[in-house]
Amino acid sequence: MRTDDIPRRERMAFVHDFVARHVAGLQFCPAERDNISINLEAMMLPRELTIGRARYTPMHGARTRYLLQDGRQHYLLTVHTEDHEISVGGKEPIKIAAGDVMLVNEGICTEFWLGKPTSVDVVSLNRQVLDTLVPRIGLEASYVLPFDADVLPLLRSYVRTLRRNPPGSVKAAETASRHIYDLAAQMLDNQVRGGANWDGDSIAAARLKLVQQDILERLSDPALNIDAVAGRQRVTARYIQRLFEKSGTSFTDFVREHRLDLAFRILRNRTSAGKTIAAIAYDCGFSDVSSFNRAFRQRFDATPSDVKAAALTA
Repeated sequence: MRTDDIPRRERMAFVHDFVARHVAGLQFCPAERDNISINLEAMMLPRELTIGRARYTPMHGARTRYLLQDGRQHYLLTVHTEDHEISVGGKEPIKIAAGDVMLVNEGICTEFWLGKPTSVDVVSLNRQVLDTLVPRIGLEASYVLPFDADVLPLLRSYVRTLRRNPPGSVKAAETASRHIYDLAAQMLDNQVRGGANWDGDSIAAARLKLVQQDILERLSDPALNIDAVAGRQRVTARYIQRLFEKSGTSFTDFVREHRLDLAFRILRNRTSAGKTIAAIAYDCGFSDVSSFNRAFRQRFDATPSDVKAAALTA
């Protein structure tokens, strides 16, 4: 949702309604009433989890005592692209650096000041679910975690991947929700007195999903290799190997199978009729046409030329 598409006089009312319905009741006051541009998006997942993203022009916001009457007491996890200030429970404002995590209970009055145009990632976590994983989280009204806190990069990457590729089924959505709660719990383990509980298998599955997405976005790159993926994911190549082994395959097999699937789709597409088999193989990341032909025939029980000819005559 973009406020640019809404009449100026109706923008703030629309923003208040959208945020209240999908995230939390907040009162916004723009720094410049003639310069209001807000982009908002939200994805609802099982277990009352919401993933949101917003971009604001300079703004003051508050969850006032009046707004607390809505009864919401979930936890809001936010990461801003710019430094900002926030006051929790009427205390003196504190400065939150860009990239740091702020976790605050919606059942407490808060105020924040955004002095610059700012993008913010928001995850709304159900309090009861989070309480089961982090039993003593309620001892503090809020938590601030540095941008390099353990697991935070993984959590942010996983949320970004979900926004780009929303779950395609109820089961996938339930799995994604479980992964996020477990990642949040592990992130809070060293921050909350008494620690936290989380499912290590769930976190490994979330990491594997990110590794697989990294690969799928670079299938056509002939230089794609496990060391490059490990570097981008900030893990070791051996760790990635273990993730794939646990899932019943290997890094090499996963890459090859998905490159073959990509080649099959291209060969079936009539718009690729002018391309040679060699060109298609290279476009799919294969560096050797002979090995491509052998692997393709073994996988599909047909040669690339057969598939291409069938598509042209269909």
